[in-house]
Amino acid sequence: MSQALSLPEEIVLLTLDDATGRPVGRQGPAAGLALAGALMMELALAGRVDTDRDRLEVLSTEPLGDAALDGALARIAGAEDSRGALMLLAREEAGLRATLLARLEEQGLLRRVDGRVLLIFPERRWLKPEDRPEPREVRARLLRAIETDDIPEPREALLLGLARATALLPLLLPAELLAIRQERVAFLAGLEALNRSLTQAVGDLYSIRMRSG
Repeated sequence: MSQALSLPEEIVLLTLDDATGRPVGRQGPAAGLALAGALMMELALAGRVDTDRDRLEVLSTEPLGDAALDGALARIAGAEDSRGALMLLAREEAGLRATLLARLEEQGLLRRVDGRVLLIFPERRWLKPEDRPEPREVRARLLRAIETDDIPEPREALLLGLARATALLPLLLPAELLAIRQERVAFLAGLEALNRSLTQAVGDLYSIRMRSG
């Protein structure tokens, strides 16, 4: 039986194109803020922090045995509020993402391919193996949550809320579906209290980053 993926791992998989292994679309600051939000949510679910749109309280610094989460917890220990913590984590996106990519590769959920663009510029892609359904199932679960009227698992709602707050959804799912299911998306994004509070902070920071260019 495969181990359940964490929210940060799912964000990393979502932001990689299923076919090419390259980042999906023009993500700008979205991927970094979504990853920061996912780390904060996972730490909250693990009982290490209590957070909402403005407030952050570190409840425990006991390690979880997860390199990405423990690294994130150490980084936000001195943050004054949730926005400050999210900004700290977003600035450390490259290192945190590298840790998660390495773990996904170790689990056989991604395959690293090093090559060159135009025979000159080095490029690294992360392909999703055909014999492992888990990497593609993350996006499929989001699709099902939006297409049906069923109540999804809490983690699906949290993941959707993050993708919505950072404007990643149009890069991940068909525009036609999102257009006709706007009310459903808004409903799902507000299901969980953690979603309603933390995604507001993520969305605020995303708007600021986009306005500042």
